Amino acid sequence: MDRARRQQALTLLPICLAFALSLTAVSSSYWCEGARKVTKPLCLDQLHGKNCIHFRRSNSSYGSKDESQVVLYIWEIGDDKFIQRRLHVGLWESCEENLNSTGERCRSFRSVVPTEEQGVLWLCIGAEVLVVFLILTSAILLGSRMSCYSCGFNWLKVDASIAILMVFAGLLGMVSHMMYTTIFQITVNLGPEDWRPQTWDYGWSYCLAWGSFALCMAVSVTVMSRYTTARLECSERQRVQKSTQHPQYGFPEPETSQSVWETGAAPSSAGHTFLNVPGKVSMC
Repeated sequence: MDRARRQQALTLLPICLAFALSLTAVSSSYWCEGARKVTKPLCLDQLHGKNCIHFRRSNSSYGSKDESQVVLYIWEIGDDKFIQRRLHVGLWESCEENLNSTGERCRSFRSVVPTEEQGVLWLCIGAEVLVVFLILTSAILLGSRMSCYSCGFNWLKVDASIAILMVFAGLLGMVSHMMYTTIFQITVNLGPEDWRPQTWDYGWSYCLAWGSFALCMAVSVTVMSRYTTARLECSERQRVQKSTQHPQYGFPEPETSQSVWETGAAPSSAGHTFLNVPGKVSMC
């Protein structure tokens, strides 16, 4: 029993880890990270920050006070006039950095997704949330199996349920991850101009989601293998018990007994036939 509990504890650890990875991935906004090229604003303060365009005012005619004749001499040319604004996107929101201040400016990811793809986005979010609940249910079932072990309950069915839940969570997570990838690529091509990133890559939240998928599939294979082994051992044990309760006795085959009636060797002179009976002689 100690060995079985040890195996169950080793199985519970990856289930809890898969739950933590999946929950972190769903609640974070780093599924994809990228950057888009934007024009630098003019440096309006005296400090002249690095994320703005440096310029110098000069009047076109000396001594003129007319602001319409002011000429701005901009020193940045070519790509120096642009800056890469970084952004990161998750299931729920999209955030990009502010150029002239600290912090980020966030908005709903649904607001930038094309209208015809928003239904698919909701399916993706629902699938990811369902994956979290399936993994949590598997952890609760395995925990109850460890803490409430009873010989009177068929715990093999619990192992089978855990294996089914985990493989379903893994496959559902795989489908939802691919759906999100498709939605993001469509949004990059058809999304609003003030959002589209020129370069992007997958973030750490996306990696956590696929790590949870790998753990789900590994746990399902392990639990199903243990269930099959236990099922075979249980069937063999039941067969041995039945053979012990109903032993097969080997009865010897009955030997051929001597015939009670034996025909005499020779008939009598009177033509009668004598039959030899044990302990008695009779005449027909």
